[in-house]
Parts: sequence; structure tokens; C-alpha cells
Amino acid sequence: MYSLPWIRLGIVFLGCLHFKSAIASDELARAQIALNTLQTWYNTTSGLWDTCGWWNGANCMTVIADMAQVDSSVGDLATGVFQNTLAQAPVYNPNPGPENRTQARVTDGVNAVNWLDSAYDDDGWWALAWVAAYDVTKDSTYLTLAQGIFANLAKVWGTRCGNGGIYWSTTSSYVNAITNELFLSVAAHLANRASSDVEKENYVQWAQKQWTWFSTQDFFGPDYTINDGLLGNCQNNKQTVWSYNQGVILGGLVELNRAAPNQTYLDWANRIAQAAINKLADANSVIHDVCEPNCAPDGTQFKGIFIRNLKSLQMASPNAVYQRVITSCADSIWTNDRNPDNELGVNWAGPVASVDASTHSSALDALVAAIGV
Repeated sequence: MYSLPWIRLGIVFLGCLHFKSAIASDELARAQIALNTLQTWYNTTSGLWDTCGWWNGANCMTVIADMAQVDSSVGDLATGVFQNTLAQAPVYNPNPGPENRTQARVTDGVNAVNWLDSAYDDDGWWALAWVAAYDVTKDSTYLTLAQGIFANLAKVWGTRCGNGGIYWSTTSSYVNAITNELFLSVAAHLANRASSDVEKENYVQWAQKQWTWFSTQDFFGPDYTINDGLLGNCQNNKQTVWSYNQGVILGGLVELNRAAPNQTYLDWANRIAQAAINKLADANSVIHDVCEPNCAPDGTQFKGIFIRNLKSLQMASPNAVYQRVITSCADSIWTNDRNPDNELGVNWAGPVASVDASTHSSALDALVAAIGV
């Protein structure tokens, strides 16, 4: 008779486990549904997703890789997408550089130059996508491709503003935040996947050099949000605080801290993340960009990138605020920003309006991030 309270406690405990399991199951189920919907836009001929652009395609592939990391049933689908995109997509590169305009080279997907489209930020997105593909498959082809893309980016580093950084594109002198955040993130990701200590140190040095440069430029506002870029005189241009500019740096600093542990990297990441949430979250902890609901063709991708990288920070430096934002965004998307065909829009608070592969894959980033957060 004295054991009864413990039995009751056990029943309560088991009930909590079942409740948590049901929640996790629901999160996984809705992400699976959304993934299947995303693939209705996938064009096997082009290896890309209809209705969105070249760099968006890299992010579509990345969210599939992230899904495969938390759901083993997605492995075959993800592997097939990686293989097909590698083989097909280079032919559809919208603006190949002069070094890869011949058909013979464009059809060689393992040649890094065939993924360069004259916009250095686009190159960074594809490098991260191929790192994500490598993480799922451990196929060294993908890692080598990411390394090759990075090597091409490194060639143009150090152009101006403190003799560092990278321009936005081959035809622009604009020094924007996202291109330089991507360079840092790619370097840090590659450091953690290097095959030797010498190779790792090379990538660590690049990431540290880029962070030292970036953190001492005028990208930050007084509240630690990151503006879009620098003026010609290298001063803060005080343009829009976009969600993806607050996001990519988080993943880059988390990876750099993993490669070369230094608490200041996580301190900076937490500072930026909290500033971004204060700036971009509504009263229900749902993230917004100022362009909503008319964010096409690029802004439709931004928020998913933020949440993807916020999840990375949450795993390295847990914070109840980050968890609330991730789950609130995912729940609101599924409840308020989904049409009868399970297509997801750009305004995560709803109502759902126009949808495409970009709005959908961005929202899918949040659904995937919410799994087990």
C-alpha cells in the first residue's frame, strides 16, 4: 500500500513520455507531409525546383539534407536528389562565369567552377548545400565540391574595407553582409570535416580571419542587429535588417566554436540571435521580414535560413527563448500559413497567400528545426 504513490508517479511519468512522443511524432509527420509537397516542384530534368531560383535551389537541397538527418526514412529520397542535382543542375546555371560557359564543362557537375554563377553569395549557398549532402551520405564527392567552391571564393577575398572581405558579385563593388557571413560559415563547416590537421587549420585560419574582419567592420547596429551591407566609404548603410543576415552568422560561429573552441564566438552568436528576435519576432514569437507578404523572389527564402541557424545555436547553447521561437514559428506555419494542398507561404502568422518552392522550403526549414528541439 505504501508503494501506491510511486506507482501513480510512474503512471504520470509514463504519461509525460507518451505526450512528448506524440508531440515529436506530430512534428515529424507534418515535416514529412511538407517535404512531399516540396518535391512536387522538383524538376528531375533540371535538378532544381520549379518556381524558384538558382540560390533558392541550394536551400531546398539543404533543408532536405537536414530532414534526412532527423528522419532516416528520408535517406533514399535525399540521396536521389543529391545525385540528380549534381548531374543535371550545372546546365541550368543562370549566369556561369567565363571559365565555364562551354557545354562540355557545364555538364561536369563535380567541377566546382560549374556551380559559380558570378554572384559570390550564391556560390556560398551551394557550398553549404554540398556540405549538407556530405553529412548525410559521407560521399567525399560532395565535400570535395564544397571545398572547390570555397577555394574559388578565397581567391577574391581581401578587396577593400580594411583589406578584407568579398564583394557581392563579379560585377559589383558592394560589400554586403550575407556574402561575407557565408564565407565564414563555409570555412568553419569545412574545418570540421577536414581530413587532416593541416587542412583543418587552414580552414580555421580562414574562418577566424573572416570573423576578425567582419566583427570589426560597420555591419552591426547599436542593438547588435546586422544591416545589409556597407556604403562605398565602408560605413553602415543602415538598410533593412533581414532575417537571413542575422541567421547565417549564427551557424558560422557555432561551427567555428566547434572547430576552435572559444566562448566569445558563442557569446557573439547569442547576442546577435537575441537582438534579431527582439527586432523580428511578433508578440507570438513568430519571425517576420518587412517585405511580407510581397517578398519574391529572394526574401521568401530568408526566414527559414534564420530558423535553421537558430536551431544550430540552440543545440550548442540552449535557450528557452530560442526553443519558443522555433516551435512557435513551426506551429503557426502549420496552423495559419498552409493551404488545402499543404503548400506553405511567406507570412508565417498567416493568412497564406501566394506559394512557391521558395516560400514552402523556407517554412519547411522551421518545421524541420522544430523536430526534437
